[in-house]
Amino acid sequence: MSITVLIVDDDFRVGALHHDIVAARPGFTALEPVRSVGEATRAVAAQRPDLLLVDVYLPDGDGIELARASATDAMVLSAANDAPTVRRALGAGALAYLFKPFDTGVLAGHLDRYARFRNLVHHDRVLSQADLDRALAILHGAGDQSSVSRSATEQLVLERLGTDEASASEVADRAGISRATAQRHLSALATRGVIDVRLRYGTTGRPEHRYAARPSTP
Repeated sequence: MSITVLIVDDDFRVGALHHDIVAARPGFTALEPVRSVGEATRAVAAQRPDLLLVDVYLPDGDGIELARASATDAMVLSAANDAPTVRRALGAGALAYLFKPFDTGVLAGHLDRYARFRNLVHHDRVLSQADLDRALAILHGAGDQSSVSRSATEQLVLERLGTDEASASEVADRAGISRATAQRHLSALATRGVIDVRLRYGTTGRPEHRYAARPSTP
């Protein structure tokens, strides 16, 4: 059965972008994005989504409290990166917290892990401690070597990124690798906080992901 996802974001461009990411994942159905707590509350009651992707700051209220009150699985997607907000989201039951902007692959990875997690804990059965530990490890990406080590290709990607801001295509050209490979390694670096990712909006089409090395701390 398909996992239905409701995106709650007051920026229609961001909501549409996240909708497309969800819709592209096998086993997921993206509902029409909504832009406020009121719209989300009505959508949750009418459509019963399995998962919310919710921003913190909404025009008529707080996304974290929306997630808490909905009693629906939720991930928080927000530019708010202060520790109190993150703790509040996790305390409200958020399964993940993603700092915006992020690469497409970051959200796709969280969705894929959520699907595997849900498959393990969704059924009405008694779980062993080993079952629960495995499900939580999958949800949080434990054991994913791309998140704890740096391969030779990833090191090359980081070196070719240098100190400039660049797209995945530009880094791929510099490194002599495919764009898909560059994108994958840039996504892994961004997920671990090694580099920053930003969205650059043009006059038409989807926003472009731009990557930049984080400034070194003195």
